[in-house]
Amino acid sequence: MHGEKATDRRIVTLDGADALHFLQGLVSNDVRPLETGAGLVWAALLTPQGKYLADFLIARLPDGTLLLDLPEALADATLRRLNMYRLRADVRLAPSSLHVLRGLGPAPEGAFPDPRHPALGWRLYTTTPGTDPAIDWDAIRVAHVIPDAGRELIPDDSYILEAGFERLHGVDFRKGCYVGQEVTARMKHKTELRKGLVRVRITGDAPFGSPILADGREAGTLFTRSGDHALAHLRLDRATGPMQAGEATITLAPDNVA
Repeated sequence: MHGEKATDRRIVTLDGADALHFLQGLVSNDVRPLETGAGLVWAALLTPQGKYLADFLIARLPDGTLLLDLPEALADATLRRLNMYRLRADVRLAPSSLHVLRGLGPAPEGAFPDPRHPALGWRLYTTTPGTDPAIDWDAIRVAHVIPDAGRELIPDDSYILEAGFERLHGVDFRKGCYVGQEVTARMKHKTELRKGLVRVRITGDAPFGSPILADGREAGTLFTRSGDHALAHLRLDRATGPMQAGEATITLAPDNVA
């Protein structure tokens, strides 16, 4: 099968008459477009205080099947949280035997473009296993400032607007209420973001998670590195010149995306 298997994902079937309505009241994005046809939506599950808990892709296949495409590292906790919210809703979550394949270039029949960014290519949900992973997805993420669950996106800590969810089509400000909506809307409309996920240039060595210092003051955290660039969460008011992380020198990339 054309495409490599995404080995770090878990696929779950979402069934029941209330399935989409259930998600609509919980996640950051508008899932109503999936009521009328096949598609793929990226969304986050937040705490009532607006902090990130998990993100996942919601797929509706051409036959009407609804799937959750979850990061494996957060899948168990995410499913526990969804089941806690389920209460009496007609919603059932069950393991799926489907694989998710992903790739770049021409997409096979039935594949969806990744809704986050064109550079992430396409995703296909199929019974046929794909090839072993070969694409350097971290390089793509660093180049386009795309966060990853459990790395740049930290449960109970990250805020999705600081992580670029608006730019990456992961939040809708017109959909109405969902868990964490009030804090997210307030960050959008009443404040100017002082922190954000950005691309930086790095010279020297520093491990993942290193604190970044600017003139001896804490300025942020270093995350995924690819070559001489990396992702970092920074206080933007302190990222005005050279910074230090471990033995490395950090500067904002000229084309960084906050």
